[in-house]
Amino acid sequence: MQLTNWFQSVFRSPHARVSLAGVLLIAVVVSLIGGLLVALLGGLISLGLLLGVLFGLWVLRDIDVGFVALIAAICLLPFGALPVNVGFKPTFLDLVVVALFGVWLAQRVGGRQGKLIGVPIGLPVLIFLALALATFVAGLGHAPLTQTVARHFAEVVLSILLFFMVVDTVRDEARLAKFARVVMIAGFLASLIAIVLYVLPDRTTMDLLSRLRVFGYPEGPGVLRFIRDDPSLPQRATGTSVDPNVLGGLLIMTLSIGVAQAFGARPILRRRWTWPIVATMAVALVLTFSRGSFLGAGVALLGLGVVRYRRLLPLLALAVVVILALPQTQDYVKHFFEGLQGEDLATQMRFGEYRDALTLIGRYPILGVGFTGAPDLGTYIGVANVYLLMAQEMGLVGLGAFLLVMLTLFGWGWQARRAVRAGPRLEAMWWGLHAALAGALVGGVFDHYFFNLDFHHSVAFFWLLVGLAASATRLALHPADARTGPVRAKELDSRL
Repeated sequence: MQLTNWFQSVFRSPHARVSLAGVLLIAVVVSLIGGLLVALLGGLISLGLLLGVLFGLWVLRDIDVGFVALIAAICLLPFGALPVNVGFKPTFLDLVVVALFGVWLAQRVGGRQGKLIGVPIGLPVLIFLALALATFVAGLGHAPLTQTVARHFAEVVLSILLFFMVVDTVRDEARLAKFARVVMIAGFLASLIAIVLYVLPDRTTMDLLSRLRVFGYPEGPGVLRFIRDDPSLPQRATGTSVDPNVLGGLLIMTLSIGVAQAFGARPILRRRWTWPIVATMAVALVLTFSRGSFLGAGVALLGLGVVRYRRLLPLLALAVVVILALPQTQDYVKHFFEGLQGEDLATQMRFGEYRDALTLIGRYPILGVGFTGAPDLGTYIGVANVYLLMAQEMGLVGLGAFLLVMLTLFGWGWQARRAVRAGPRLEAMWWGLHAALAGALVGGVFDHYFFNLDFHHSVAFFWLLVGLAASATRLALHPADARTGPVRAKELDSRL
């Protein structure tokens, strides 16, 4: 405090010489510290450290900045890592998550957050997290722990804990709307990047994506993805997500949120912006050629149409007819039905993975084998199905705990469905968030990204949306909390 008062007295001094001397003194001190850091750590590390400090100070002033950075990192640069090796290369997402938890805990300790907010789903989440930790420790007897596995497991733990931070932070409808809006915009930008890279010449796309190698991204011809990895077949859109199925999983959730806003009575973005955003995400989803993601999004949107927004059903029917009829989409239709019939190699390989996964689960059904490795020769951890993967690593007990979390979330939400209708702005967000998670759960039958140590951003995004969905239900059941900060809500509306 005294230091702050000293700065103010210097800069506000009526004497020009005093102010000039103060500025020069600060400039000399900053230059000396900067020169020392450059000499000891190098220019690139020093610049990164400076930017990190500035970002940390910004988050300290407004935790919402940290959440915006979190969503942006997940959607736009999910695998981006600092070009600095400190035993490992920390990702941008790692840094944002650590900064967020640091600020949140500091606010909790300082008493600035008020009473800790709890929700019915909190206990099942804690049980699931405790089982994850227990099975991780038990699995160390099967295979040695590596630095990579330890770091990735810590990232997954922090991702699950994001749920509690989100619920405790999202205390009013205005903040929920702000975060949902950022999710939509980030999903739109990710889709736009994917479409642009898809339509550019292959060489140009490869060169652009290869430039991300400074941030730990792959480079060379492998950055272009094709059906069955065959360049003679259609290309698949990836954007900056590396894998088309990863991008598809992201778009399941962002598209569901966007569609609910497009049909909602009071959208959080102006409708003339919402529809182009939704259309862009839908096109990007089709261009991924991700059959599991397409099914997940289809179930989510069909559910929205049947249960709440009946005007959506004719649009879905028209979209299906267009996809089936257009000559440009015949490759997609063929690829989709080959998967349903189990005729292509990729689907047959997945069936083989399912058989191997069931074999491992049959040998270790209760608590699984942990996260470090399989104990028996001829067995392995890894399958393109989030539920089988969870059962491999955490056993049927762990899988049951996860299903309990989801049943509690949707059961509690279903009880609040009538209360939700009292708030037209809140209602569209509530339906969109729950549809997004339902679509992700369906997509998880065909992919494993929402509980995979190698895909920190997908796990974080899933639990972020779980927290937002739980917050939406809580606000619907406690309308006085939802109306907190009406001035801020009007201000946000006026800007958009």
